[in-house]
Amino acid sequence: MKISVLILTLNEEINIGACIDSLAWCNDIVVLDSFSEDRTVDIAEAKGARVFRRRFDDYASQRNFGLKGITYSHRWVLMVDADEIVSDGLAREIEAIDETVGHVCMYCMRRKDFFRGKWLRRSSGYPTWFGRLVVPGRVVVKRAINEEYHTDGETALLQHHLWHYPFRKGMAAWLDKHNRYSSMEAEALGQRYEPLPVHNLFSRDPVLRRKAIKRWVYRLPMRPLIVFIGLYFVKRGILDGAAGLSFCLLRAFYEYLIDLKAIELCMKRLNQPF
Repeated sequence: MKISVLILTLNEEINIGACIDSLAWCNDIVVLDSFSEDRTVDIAEAKGARVFRRRFDDYASQRNFGLKGITYSHRWVLMVDADEIVSDGLAREIEAIDETVGHVCMYCMRRKDFFRGKWLRRSSGYPTWFGRLVVPGRVVVKRAINEEYHTDGETALLQHHLWHYPFRKGMAAWLDKHNRYSSMEAEALGQRYEPLPVHNLFSRDPVLRRKAIKRWVYRLPMRPLIVFIGLYFVKRGILDGAAGLSFCLLRAFYEYLIDLKAIELCMKRLNQPF
């Protein structure tokens, strides 16, 4: 199967070259840039990508614009982040898909997260499934942060992985990014009180199941501690060594930021000092 590729960027000069190089087998690569101030656009254009620009508002809106507002050479579009690499195995698996068979409109895949030179097989919460290979017009992206993908067609799973390097831009960049993420997640915390069908926790759809588990976890007291225990002990992140411990602590800190910011927003609405 021939596909097009959509990559969202903002100041990704460190990542974009390797990302595009892993897509050398694709002849239609689109970069949707949020007005980067570094060499991201220059590098992308030098490597043959088509570049479009749109001011960033949130991730769902940006991806939906990329799917609806841009014309592609092929029916299928693979959405890749700039700090991700498409593995050779995943590339071959995509190329081998017979798009004339069935009614699939979205393929989900997993990714391997790397930190301090190793794959975080356990502490990252692996395996987590993401909808990434889609038919524009048949898939809509919802939720401003940590997006959810919804299709009116069927969904299938791919067995090979994206490789994710979230720390390639450095620890300070990771902290800055997750500081922004935590603010957006705090704004979205109102959904924790929405009704949630229990049967979704046992769904065969891994994306729906992950969404349900996440929403239940957000209802729990002492959530940051629960996240740390879940990743480090239950998921056996302890076996990932020093990298696993560091990552689990960072994840717990991120969840703690979300809760603090949610409390701050609540107190502001009540006109009380934080």
